[in-house]
Amino acid sequence: WVSEAWRPFAVMPCGGDGASEEPAQIDDDADHHRWRFPRYSLELHPTEAEGYFLNLTSPAPCVFVMWRLSEDDASPAVRPILATLSYNEAGRLMDGGERVDPVAMPAAIADWMRPFVGEHYKPQPRTKVKRNALAEGEFARGRGTRR
Repeated sequence: WVSEAWRPFAVMPCGGDGASEEPAQIDDDADHHRWRFPRYSLELHPTEAEGYFLNLTSPAPCVFVMWRLSEDDASPAVRPILATLSYNEAGRLMDGGERVDPVAMPAAIADWMRPFVGEHYKPQPRTKVKRNALAEGEFARGRGTRR
């Protein structure tokens, strides 16, 4: 059986609070051992605007935290590697076999994202698809048979 389970608990926007650059244990009781990790930057890229839009318009917007087990015997046994706000990027990371967990997005981060998404997200225009267009293409290339 599993003796322990790791998962991100919260993401907190930070200002100039002088937080340590080393992980620090902030809570230790019989049931939980919580750690605070150093700052991780959240960056917004225009090419990820659709992923940000999908996240912001979901019922529960998230910050996606990718983490890995430490390769040495250091404490804590896990390390966050990056944090992203894009559904699409989180999906690509999971497709690549990475551990990615969602954490509730603080309102301050959502407020910071909205103007960027409003400026950079352009929905793809809907195109009308003709019925049987695929089959007609197959006949034109001589691969289909008519009934």
